[in-house]
Amino acid sequence: MKVTQHIENAKGNTLFSFEIIPPQKGKSIQELYDNIDPLMEFKPPFIDVTTSREEYIYIDKGNGLLDKKLTRMRPGTLGICASIKHKYNVDTVPHVLCGGFTKEETEYLLVDCNYLGIDNIMALRGDAMKDEQYFIPKAGGNNYAIDLVQQINLLNQGKYLHEVMDIDNKADFCIGVAGYPEKHLESPSLQSDLKRLKEKVDAGADYVVTQMFFDNSKYFKFVEKAREMGITIPIIPGIKPIAVQRHLQVLPQIFRIDLPEDLIHAVDQCKNNAEIRQVGIEWAIQQSLELKAAGVPVLHYYSMGKSENIRQIASHLF
Repeated sequence: MKVTQHIENAKGNTLFSFEIIPPQKGKSIQELYDNIDPLMEFKPPFIDVTTSREEYIYIDKGNGLLDKKLTRMRPGTLGICASIKHKYNVDTVPHVLCGGFTKEETEYLLVDCNYLGIDNIMALRGDAMKDEQYFIPKAGGNNYAIDLVQQINLLNQGKYLHEVMDIDNKADFCIGVAGYPEKHLESPSLQSDLKRLKEKVDAGADYVVTQMFFDNSKYFKFVEKAREMGITIPIIPGIKPIAVQRHLQVLPQIFRIDLPEDLIHAVDQCKNNAEIRQVGIEWAIQQSLELKAAGVPVLHYYSMGKSENIRQIASHLF
């Protein structure tokens, strides 16, 4: 079932969903199941599965020489989606990236999703590679998320990249895209960023999931400005609880977000990560209660493969 259908069927009630990352190569999927199991009591209608960019590794060839190779440390997004769908009877949302994929590879992935009965796709540009200052699209790939949205939408119409064929089973993907309450790090302004979002919506996006934020007023302002611009599709808030001290430095650095002074002060007063984790849980609970009271369609949590803090938050809400 499509994410938008789940929202419609909820009739104004706020739904619970979360996002996981595939395990690294060589790791068992059982650890992933162990972290999903405690969250199933909250009846998530869908679970997102991220896709990682490729990265370079350097293999020692001996004689002081290194061989530079491309690899993916966390492959398996589609297989994990299929496995979760089968094991838990829940819809899954694979993240599909522009970065690292040609349009042909994207088309093959979408065809496989359609065969597996996956109804939802999160269309993302993706980040720059670790050794690149700026995002560089793969030759023959989509440059921006809007290009990816357009490709998915054309496939929904039965239009493939190169072939002209009779279609008796069109795809019908529900397309999610990212939104940035504090603007995308590469955007010159929030207004400019909202214009890009409107373009993705006009190209066929069906719903938005926001980047994490820790000040609800920024989400509410973002939604207000989006509505003023004519964006009417659901805008789902994304929430991540603070868990360790270094989040105070890492999250603003990577995602270009601000942390509220009250949250920073509370974390600074903690003696260890266990106390910080509790502060993060309590902050996220208060965020979630306010958002739920405001009637958001879904509360979407970035679990990053760990579920205990998400379980504690959800237990106060669902």
